[in-house]
Amino acid sequence: MALEFSHYLIELFQQKANPKRAVSMKAYMRDQFEFFGVDATTRKEIERKIITDLGKPVDTWPAEVKFLWDQPQRELQQVTQDISKRLKWYRKPDSIELFEWMATHKSWWDTVDFIAANLMGPYFLEFPEKIDSITSRWNQSDDMWLIRCSIIFQLKYKEKVDLDLVYNYITPHLASNEFFIQKAIGWILREISKTNPDWVADFVDQHELKTVSNREAIKYLPK
Repeated sequence: MALEFSHYLIELFQQKANPKRAVSMKAYMRDQFEFFGVDATTRKEIERKIITDLGKPVDTWPAEVKFLWDQPQRELQQVTQDISKRLKWYRKPDSIELFEWMATHKSWWDTVDFIAANLMGPYFLEFPEKIDSITSRWNQSDDMWLIRCSIIFQLKYKEKVDLDLVYNYITPHLASNEFFIQKAIGWILREISKTNPDWVADFVDQHELKTVSNREAIKYLPK
């Protein structure tokens, strides 16, 4: 498979590379990834240009995703998830397998949070019958990033959020010492508080939360 889209995308990033900015971007991400040094605005411009020039890579996208995810520069993973959203890949019944693969490879908050809220979340709105079997497995996983996904995939659901599911998924992890789990718990509670503050207030009153979780959960509650 030629993967013309991926190779052209890399070429466009190389043209816009900024080595000086790349150093600071790498430091910000705790030296875990290499960077071209391309800022978010320019990344969006590249995304629009390649779609204009080559069209949407529907036929080859899963292979393109895995190829681009394997590249060292972090911008390529970030633009890949952006394009996945643009393609509305979450409307495909088997796309959740790809999203889970993305979330569990080169995992860090910048990809996992986007994937959970913008790809997994819309997927489960399209295919609600798949929620329980998939997200319960994630929640019981040894992979903290999958646990995080199970907790925050409903971040953008607003009134559609399943409160029972949130309760069942956060209570087993309230005592977790993992920062990213604590943050996820606080984050989902904070979002729910925007539409159902009483539920969140009751939950906080009745459960012992870690400091990080509690701080986020009560952020928008009435004082």
